[in-house]
Amino acid sequence: MRAIVPVAGFGTRLRPHTYTVPKALMPVAGKPILGHILDELLEVGVDEVVLVVGHLGEKIEAYVRENHRVRAHFVRQEQPLGNGHAIYVAREFLGEEPVLIMLGDTIFRGDFRPMLRSPVSLIGVREVSDPRRFGVVEVDREGRVRRIVEKPEQPTTNLAITGVYFIHDTPLFRRCLERLIAEDRRVRGEYWLADALQLYVDAGAVVRTYPVEQWYDCGTPDALLSANRALLDILDPPVPRLEGALVHPPVAIARGAVIEESVVGPYVCVAEGARLVRSVVRDSIVNRNATVRNVVLEGSLIGEGAFLEGRATRVNLGDDSEIELGG
Repeated sequence: MRAIVPVAGFGTRLRPHTYTVPKALMPVAGKPILGHILDELLEVGVDEVVLVVGHLGEKIEAYVRENHRVRAHFVRQEQPLGNGHAIYVAREFLGEEPVLIMLGDTIFRGDFRPMLRSPVSLIGVREVSDPRRFGVVEVDREGRVRRIVEKPEQPTTNLAITGVYFIHDTPLFRRCLERLIAEDRRVRGEYWLADALQLYVDAGAVVRTYPVEQWYDCGTPDALLSANRALLDILDPPVPRLEGALVHPPVAIARGAVIEESVVGPYVCVAEGARLVRSVVRDSIVNRNATVRNVVLEGSLIGEGAFLEGRATRVNLGDDSEIELGG
């Protein structure tokens, strides 16, 4: 089974972190977003992954090759022209066999094995209270998808598209993608996967929905912290034995992190090489090689290599930044 995972976005809503770290490599509950996605794919039997990269794509390639034993291909999307265009640039991998598409900025958990055995195409969905923020699907009485709309102003359904798709008739889907580009069907300057899927439905493909219960958006600092809390509750990583530190689980603390005279947790992710000294840290993510000293920190993201020293506050500190908070 082959999967296509687009990870070429700039991650503008996570800046300043994503100036130097791809959004897919932002840490959540002890591993990068992409790490969670690849682990899920390998768990259900996917053995070949096509990653569509762009901004800082070389870092994504290095991470995958160093940390995951999977047959991986890397295709570059030179311009950020939307998720439909991202799949289009990987069209050479749309062969005769069914393919799984999983968007690279969302963490999914669940049993996707039945999805991969389906005789028809499927779109992962979940009921939401405000579907205007998402793509949605409309289904008929037989449960077939008839209409796919990206972020509707007046939605007629609350079935939001989660970002996981199983394409059964792959040759037809490729032709629909090629038509999307050839006819220059852009919305707000981008080619949307939803529009390619609508062409696919209109061409006669049978498409149904597949329930996705656990779905964690990671597109903003608040969403990233929310995903970190939810996944730490589910995964409940083992707590390392630390001298001179008080740890309140759930937390994810890398073995190479240093914790001195500090209180950590709950809901804290501390990456490799990070250092916490005489601090209280709750509900936060501290990235690789960052230093936090003499601070009470809550609801914060600390970027890779950043240095923070001072007093209690809430910050969103980018990679390689340095800040001192006075009294």
